Parts: sequence; structure tokens; C-alpha cells
Amino acid sequence: MTGRVTGRVTGDGGVRCMLMRGGTSKGAYFRADDLPSDPAERDGLLLRLMGAPDPRQIDGIGGAHPLTSKVAVVSPSADPAADVDYLFLQIGVDEATVSDRQNCGNLLAGVGPFAVERGLAAARGAETAVRIRMLNSGSVATATFPTPGGRPAYAGGTAISGVPGTAAPILLDFEGTAGSATGGALLPTGRVRDVVDGVEVTLIDNGMPVVVAAAADFGVTGDEPPAELEDRLRDRIQSLRLRAGELMGLGDVAGASVPKTTLVAPPRAGGTIATRTFIPLRAHTSIGVLGAVTVATAVLIDGAVGHDLARPPAPGAPLGIEHPTGRLDVDVRLGAPPDGPDGPGGGVPAVRRAAIVRTARKLFDGTVFPRPPGDPHGT
Repeated sequence: MTGRVTGRVTGDGGVRCMLMRGGTSKGAYFRADDLPSDPAERDGLLLRLMGAPDPRQIDGIGGAHPLTSKVAVVSPSADPAADVDYLFLQIGVDEATVSDRQNCGNLLAGVGPFAVERGLAAARGAETAVRIRMLNSGSVATATFPTPGGRPAYAGGTAISGVPGTAAPILLDFEGTAGSATGGALLPTGRVRDVVDGVEVTLIDNGMPVVVAAAADFGVTGDEPPAELEDRLRDRIQSLRLRAGELMGLGDVAGASVPKTTLVAPPRAGGTIATRTFIPLRAHTSIGVLGAVTVATAVLIDGAVGHDLARPPAPGAPLGIEHPTGRLDVDVRLGAPPDGPDGPGGGVPAVRRAAIVRTARKLFDGTVFPRPPGDPHGT
């Protein structure tokens, strides 16, 4: 590790790290000042730490899947509206890529407890609320979680689909998520529906840029196992998202992890809508937090793809987003267009609230050792 002049590196080249499960994802959490301040140097180090590029990530701590090849970088916030800043980085598995073009609401679940563990935020009694600025979008989320005795509690009775057992609840309340990557526009084209690559879609961003399409338009039911959909639809999904990315103002997304594509179908297990999501080409075994928030927002909008397929919940009840391993309940509330029905808002509703309950767990806390710089990539 010669030549490194920033970041806290131990004498034997290790970097302080906490591995955490956040929601249905898993990632490496770092204090920002434990990593190089130069982004290129930081990204090179993270690729070596995670073992990328390599489909198995055998020489690093990545889990050989996009859901387990993630990094959270946390630091004190200079913004008076937040306690800490959170930068999410998606690490490629079989490609040497590090992307900051999206948020991750699952890893977000671990940011508050990590901040308290690392002394970046103070525990405040039996329950602590940490305001988190998500640097990928500039929006703020408040994480509220139990802190008995001044330390985060990870054990509890809350179960979430896709994770065995139970853990302590973490309430995530989002602010300013509309248009997170699309210039502040909930519907970046200004239309509720578009036809892209011959398919009717809703292009929407309420924390995650998503292409919402009906599963039936792809000749599937939306109930197939993820691996089957991935084999059948990978090329069509890529063609669709490349064109949709341009329309959403994201530019050339060939090498990007956004937009995600979610196929929707009528619910089958008592929820509001059934989903199958691609991230961006691998079929998700569940659904991302902010992806679920965005899809829930879409099905609430009259005329959007999925609106006519959804089974609305009782007034005040959360929307149940069904996915391959269960269901994710999301509280999304929309209001009148901010500029009035005839104003510049064009009738696009305002997002009044987006909230969700997740869990997280500390898996290990210690020192991680990267592959030496200059070693060949891969196996």
C-alpha cells in the first residue's frame, strides 16, 4: 500500500471496516476519513477490497452478486439539516466499476446504527433518530432505531421478507426523494405513460429511477422465478432501459446501474402489486427499498402503468409490494400538484410522504485487507 497519503491505513495495509446487512442487501461500511479522499484512489482501493472484477469475488469480501457488492461511506455532515452524510457506491462484480449514480435504501438502514457505533452521531435515550443526507441525490432520510444503554440494538421482533429471522425495527422516513437522479422531476418526461422500444412504460423517479412496465407486455406472468426471467428477458430489458435512460435525462446508461426496470402484475399474495425487478440486468430476488417506494408511487398515479393492475389498500394502510421472496410494505402519500392543476406542475402529484420499516445487523467490525495494487484483475 505504498504511496497512500490519505485515509487511516494500518501498518500492514488494512482498512477499518464494518460489514453489515442492511435490509435485503449486505455491504461494507466505512468512515469517509478511513478511505482515500481522492475518488479515483478510493475506488481503486474498494475494487481490491471487494475482490472485483471477478464473478466469484473470491479474493475480496464481496458476495458475488450486486446485492452483496455494495459500499456505504459515512461522514459528519456540514449540512445543518443532517447529522451525517451517506455516499452509496455500487461495486461491479465481474466488471471493474464503481457507481455513485443511485441511492441504496437497503444499506441506508444500517447507516444510523453505524454512525452511532463510530461516534459520528450520538445516541439519544432508548430510541435515536439520525438525519442522513444521501449524497447520491441530496435528499434527506431520518432513521429511527432503538438504542438502549446508548448503543444500537440489533435484536428484535421485526421480520422483513427476504431475511431469515427477526431483528430490531428501523424506520426510514424519506424527504425530497422525487426526481432523485432526474433533476427533481417525479415524471422526467412530464408524461404518465410513454411508449419505449414498443412497450408502454411509466418512467418515474421517487428515490430511484425506474422503468415500470407490465409483465404481460413481455409475454410473462410476473410470477416466474428471477433466474428464469433473467434468461428470457435480459436482452429486451437492456434495449428498453438504454432508450429509457436517454428519455429520463440520464444519458448513456449502458455502463450504469440505473434506471432499474420493474415488471408489474396483479397481486397474488394479498398485496397491492406484484413485481419483478432487474438491477439493472440481473433479476432481483426481492426489490430495493427506493425501488419499491418508486413503484408504489407509480401505481398510485391514475393512468400510470400498474395503476389498473393494483389492488388498493384500505385508507391509511401501506402498499404491499410483492416480490419473489415476499412482500415489502411502503407508506407513500401523494398530494395535489405543487403548482396547481393548471400550473407548471402539469398535474404531476407532489410526494407528501415516503416511509418504510427495515432492519439491519452488524456482521463484523474490524480490519479488511485489500489485494495489493498492481496485481492483475480477476482470477
